[in-house]
Amino acid sequence: MRHLEAVLFLLYLIFGHVVAYVGNVHRQQEWPVPYRRFDHRPDVDSYCQALYPFCPTGDRDGRIPYVRDYDVISVYRLQAPVWEFKYGNVLGKLVSRKHIMHDAVGFSSSDWRTNYTMEWYELFQLGNCTFPHLRHKIDPPFWCNQGAACFFEGIDDIHWSQNGTLEKIGEITGTQFSDMAHWVHNDNRTGIYYETWTVRSDPSPNATVWFDSYDCSQFVHRTYRKLAELGAKLSSRSQTNYTKIYLYSGEPVYLGNDSTIFEHPAMKNLATDIRKFYHNFRPHQSYIDFAISLMEAYETVALEKRFYLYYNFEYWLLPMKSPYVQITFEEVPLP
Repeated sequence: MRHLEAVLFLLYLIFGHVVAYVGNVHRQQEWPVPYRRFDHRPDVDSYCQALYPFCPTGDRDGRIPYVRDYDVISVYRLQAPVWEFKYGNVLGKLVSRKHIMHDAVGFSSSDWRTNYTMEWYELFQLGNCTFPHLRHKIDPPFWCNQGAACFFEGIDDIHWSQNGTLEKIGEITGTQFSDMAHWVHNDNRTGIYYETWTVRSDPSPNATVWFDSYDCSQFVHRTYRKLAELGAKLSSRSQTNYTKIYLYSGEPVYLGNDSTIFEHPAMKNLATDIRKFYHNFRPHQSYIDFAISLMEAYETVALEKRFYLYYNFEYWLLPMKSPYVQITFEEVPLP
């Protein structure tokens, strides 16, 4: 999507490295809101189009090759700047200073006589997962926000080592690898939607987490935890840091889903306000329109202290608090 993949970085700069509608639905709420899982992966709507193809193999099922039980497989931690993948060294290194990184896992064995890379990311780029499309004469915003596992042959050693991290963190058996592959297939089938934001009450260590992200680094964490559960011994000689993109707000207010908000005349004002909010992040804007939209977004988030979050097919109102948006690079030790 034109411009939208840069909006996270720009929001971070504007809001400082740095209350509106209240729904009438009251329910006992668990925090953080549990990420919803499904029993199968739905078909992708033809409306969703990727500027860059998903996965070098085009495989959305995370299929992983068979290995012998006695094989010994090396495990590698992979990390590099997000935008370096698409825009090259200059922009990649600029953005890496703000620690916007992409994470993956590498595998290698003498039995395969080749290497493999495993990662999890957006089917239709980051902008589509973070903001929806607004279609003419169709009220509900339309989301192209699926994410999936990708497993393909080869590790781009130069890319990972020169721009980020390529570090061996352990070895596993063929049996452990096969068990992990079964887990990846199930995880990929049931966890199908990408979520960019982590929403917290404030930046302090003891802050309440309202919503957690579901992105590439979370997949890597889940993989490491599963390998440890299977008996793998993982160790790292360096810090293991990962990108977190935070929104800060007071306690979120549940608003409803597409049918309760956009199909009821009584909710017209809320529906209009949600569409107006996301209109600021629409794709394919001119540079002038994009600048205007960014200022309007700043006014909504920082001055009116309002953000509409879409999570588990439902909308929430976030009563925003300073510092509003923050990108951090946090250490998460290996299990």
